[in-house]
Amino acid sequence: MSQILDQTINRLNALADADKHKVKEDAYAQTKGMRWVPSPGPQTEAYLSKADILLYGGEPGGGKTSLIIGLALNCHRRSLIMRRQYTDISPIVDETLKFHGSRKGYSGSPPPRLRVSPERFIEFGAAARVGDEQHWMGNPHDLIAFDEGTHFAETQIRFLMGWLRCADDPNQRTRVVIATNPPLSSEGAWVVEMFAPWLDPQHPNPAKHGELRWFVTDEYGKDQEVEGPHLVTLEDGREVKPLSRTYIPASMHDNPYLVGTDYQAQLDALIEPFRSILMGGFMASLRDDVNQCIPTAWIKDAQRRWTPYPRIGIPMCSMGTDVAQGGADETVIAIRYDDWFAPMLTKPGRETPLGSDVAGFILANRKDNAEIILDMGGGYGGATYEKLLDNQIPVVSYKGATAVDTRTKDRQLKFTNKRTEAYWRLREALDPSQDGGATMMLPDDPRLMADLAAPHFEVTPKGLKLETKEDVCARLGRSTDRGDAVVMAWSSGPKFMTDGGEWLVRRETVKNRGTSGVKVITSKDRRNGR
Repeated sequence: MSQILDQTINRLNALADADKHKVKEDAYAQTKGMRWVPSPGPQTEAYLSKADILLYGGEPGGGKTSLIIGLALNCHRRSLIMRRQYTDISPIVDETLKFHGSRKGYSGSPPPRLRVSPERFIEFGAAARVGDEQHWMGNPHDLIAFDEGTHFAETQIRFLMGWLRCADDPNQRTRVVIATNPPLSSEGAWVVEMFAPWLDPQHPNPAKHGELRWFVTDEYGKDQEVEGPHLVTLEDGREVKPLSRTYIPASMHDNPYLVGTDYQAQLDALIEPFRSILMGGFMASLRDDVNQCIPTAWIKDAQRRWTPYPRIGIPMCSMGTDVAQGGADETVIAIRYDDWFAPMLTKPGRETPLGSDVAGFILANRKDNAEIILDMGGGYGGATYEKLLDNQIPVVSYKGATAVDTRTKDRQLKFTNKRTEAYWRLREALDPSQDGGATMMLPDDPRLMADLAAPHFEVTPKGLKLETKEDVCARLGRSTDRGDAVVMAWSSGPKFMTDGGEWLVRRETVKNRGTSGVKVITSKDRRNGR
């Protein structure tokens, strides 16, 4: 950015005085009446973007907050600028008043607000807890902007987006801006899924920075990418207009007000892991909570080890099933071949309203008499359980709250319930420090990674206790069904330590078909996938 500015200044200085005067006059004419002018580069691109929903930033220092303020001051009639905590609102208010030029029209009574002019109004809000965003229900705005958007739960973002409109001026443009650094924890990982064409390196049709893509959100809250801005008919017969999204990255090097200052030195002085996360873009490793049950790095290692197929000769061992009968959640099946997990099988809850629907979904994908583990917590799996038993198909009932009398692998701590034990057993299997290292392979699924990294634990007088699923969902604003399905699939069914001898004979029979003898396979062969 500094190089571009230097080149521009040199070209301007090379002009004749009359030409330089003409350039200045044109610039003043273009920005006449603007309380704030965007900097050249990504900030101007974001300011002019036609996207209905814009993700902007990715690193510190890119002018995220000032972009939001500038849009509110220049382009919108009724704006809402949000932070997760009210204690973070004051700096935004101060910067807004600085650009505004006075405190005229400002009221500091909660929530703070600024009447910029008779037709322009800015409100500043916060939503510290999931559910606080509902205080803004029925309060429409034509600009809804989130400063440090990944601090919010996805449900908070989507709920507030529902009140984006301008009823009194059909010509007033509406838009959402999510200005943010990368998420520091898995709770903000939803941004990768929402903006997958730009952020997910595994996306089959990646988008360029600034490119518009169109999406509709169905009646169950699920996104669907569509061809363009034309009306789309949903399954319930409603016609909806797609909204466009894009991502424009920006960093300190794009901000002329910070280039040449010591801000880069301040960023370099950040302690780890914060520096690597904030300077690494949206694909950087997340910071783990001190009481996070499964370290994020271990999950990502398992995803990097993943191969498209399980090892030869290993049967389907188990099917962990998290049931959704109707509603916005998904019915999820995690299929395990020893320590190799297939990509998640999912169906919207509306497609599995009955126990027979879930049972059919399971049986259509079952092989090798794989053990079926069914989540019975909350009673949602009851109908499926009965349907499978009626057909003489054995099922393992998984109830997370059930008391257990087991201990950690090192025998140091007891588990308070089945859910804690199941998650901790998966943690132990993913631990790279174990003898021979970790071998588990998980599919590269951002939602699965976020689910497994979400639960926290505590050590109580009665032993290890994992955060309840209800508490995790309340904190995240969504269900952790993919992670729970994987945990259930690992909690029961055959494994190498119990059935490996038979599998190895089967594998070598396949590999050496037509030859004599059976090769003995070592643990090293197993780790290398042979």
